[in-house]
Amino acid sequence: MKHFAKNHNSLSASQLAAAAGIFSSKVIQEMARTGKSETFSRLATQSGMIDLISRSTPISHFFDQVFNVLQRSDYRHEYSYKNLIANKQLLGIHSLKTASMLSEFRIGTSKADLVILNGTSTVYEIKSERDNLRRLETQISAYRKVFARVNVITGINHIESLNKILPDDVGILLLNNRSNISVVRKSAELPERTDPVSILDSVTRNEAFAILNHLNIALPTAPNTQIYSVLRRIFTNCDPAETHEAMVAVLKETRTLIPLTDLLDQIPTSLKAAILSTPIKKQDHERLIGAINTPKKEALLWT
Repeated sequence: MKHFAKNHNSLSASQLAAAAGIFSSKVIQEMARTGKSETFSRLATQSGMIDLISRSTPISHFFDQVFNVLQRSDYRHEYSYKNLIANKQLLGIHSLKTASMLSEFRIGTSKADLVILNGTSTVYEIKSERDNLRRLETQISAYRKVFARVNVITGINHIESLNKILPDDVGILLLNNRSNISVVRKSAELPERTDPVSILDSVTRNEAFAILNHLNIALPTAPNTQIYSVLRRIFTNCDPAETHEAMVAVLKETRTLIPLTDLLDQIPTSLKAAILSTPIKKQDHERLIGAINTPKKEALLWT
């Protein structure tokens, strides 16, 4: 597929999956730990787009080229949405000193695609052009119990259906064909709607203790087998808005992304969300940067 970008040749489902896979945490972790990624080499070849860059070009340019393809409305993948939100909403409006981002944050039986924490909490549920809306009502119900603002970001094909099925306080965002995000319906900020027990169930035990500290509530002492029941009783009696405010403050500390600031300045825009979503040790930053800047001819030999 040497002239893919020019001729807009079709990608098969397997090629599309491979193309999206190069932005996975697995690829980033392999590069950070070892300075190379066999997974990247395999997926880049399987994507059918490896000839988008020359043999001597760093693969950082390949990431950008593939991301450009994945932004096409007929190929748009969840990562396309995540990366645009990370760049436009987190890095474009806020900074890592004042805000944090959570990816795949578990809420009950659901996983929130993306959450941005600044002075409040905003969750973004992604429904790409190729997604169905089957589980959406269950997901939204869970998110409204934990986050002050709830948004669904989607393509034009889902807008009419979302207007019908979503509660009025849930925002609808449109990602258009020019990769711009526009507001179809603004989300309401309702921290008082949240449920302290649902918040408890979404954080770690240490984060739950930190939330109680913020609320000036004495920390419970109980055997490990009983501590959750004790915490649940305490959280049941907490004020929703105050608990939400404490949760935001705690998660901004425990899930801070400030250590990634210098790294983000040295990577292509197409990889920002992948970096922000992957635990990377400070000592591995230089190794990761080196891997991203490896010429294609060397990267294809990674084993």
